[in-house]
Amino acid sequence: MLISVNFIPKNAARFVGTALVCGSALLSGCAGASVTNMSAANTPATLQAGAQSTMRPDTIYVYTFAADPQQVKLDSGMLQKLKTQMSGSSDAQQQAADADEVREQVADEIVQKLQAQGLHAVRTDAPVPADQNVLLVQGSFETIDSGNRRRRTLIGFGAGKSEVTSAVQILYKPAGGAARVVQSFTANADSGRMPGVVETAGVGAAAGTVATAAATGAGLHGVGETKRAGVSADAKRLGDAVAKQISQMGVANGWIPSAQKS
Repeated sequence: MLISVNFIPKNAARFVGTALVCGSALLSGCAGASVTNMSAANTPATLQAGAQSTMRPDTIYVYTFAADPQQVKLDSGMLQKLKTQMSGSSDAQQQAADADEVREQVADEIVQKLQAQGLHAVRTDAPVPADQNVLLVQGSFETIDSGNRRRRTLIGFGAGKSEVTSAVQILYKPAGGAARVVQSFTANADSGRMPGVVETAGVGAAAGTVATAAATGAGLHGVGETKRAGVSADAKRLGDAVAKQISQMGVANGWIPSAQKS
């Protein structure tokens, strides 16, 4: 039986295309965020877990989380260092820029997610009105680490991962009263453990050529890396996690319908 000479290339290309679609869908879900070390302190009776609060916050004020630029770890790869040097920026300037970007992204993401649930969430760095029942969202970054993109791309499985971690406090302030911490926790987001080109190249190898293997491996990781690129994407995921935690508090205390929980 004769086989067309075009059969192998066409089917290899079809295989690679399918692998890219399926692989990127699978791998892009590896990154994530989590909330740990949760505790409650000085909790008003109306905000205790499981109690239905009769006082819904009029406004949720989200403060820009504190960050020390000196704690920012820049991408440790040589190419990224060269890029920074060519741009004329010093490491200190790049650290400050990264810190500002992460601070803005986290605060904006929290507000956007809460507003999407119909809540009156506002960004502020100023004192809040004394005549409102308000929830205050404050925090400070413990980790802003760009990791090493080259290691993420080639090796993966957590090597060179980027990471953003923050200590968060949720406070409740009744009208005319003092603010009290109702919940504190640590929020963490990172780029995950997606396999790198070295591992995903095996998908292309099954299609029959080294060139295909390299292209497929790079393609699989390239799509995922673009979606999860560094601390910028980590900041968005961390903001989502904080907003979700606030939503859970709202559901537990009756000022967010359970069907509305994100």
